[in-house]
Amino acid sequence: MTTPQHCPGFESFRHLKSFVCKCPKCGAEKEIFSDEFQKQHKCAACGKPIDFKQCRLEGAV
Repeated sequence: MTTPQHCPGFESFRHLKSFVCKCPKCGAEKEIFSDEFQKQHKCAACGKPIDFKQCRLEGAV
């Protein structure tokens, strides 16, 4: 038996990208993955909703 190279389910998430965007209300950074753009998100700092379609992209990992 060999040790797996990756966690179980790795293949289904292999092509995801991670992005960092600033909250348009308070400027706090929020990380989002490429499969989460259609989901609703709240800023952890101020609690306001973040619309990533209108948010200025600050960086990509």
